[in-house]
Amino acid sequence: MRSLALLPEQSALLDRIPNPAALRGLPESDLQAVADAVRAEMIDAVSITGGHLGSGLGVVE
Repeated sequence: MRSLALLPEQSALLDRIPNPAALRGLPESDLQAVADAVRAEMIDAVSITGGHLGSGLGVVE
């Protein structure tokens, strides 16, 4: 099974985004990578703490 942990490049990408408004400054070509990184982060967090992630994943999609 593939690990869902963030890859270093995904973590670096998310570190460049200090707040939601900063997403508007990213090139459109980076948005799929941001969605992938956010999805991996959410799944990783929920796998540790438990809880629901359906609505959050819906927002990412």
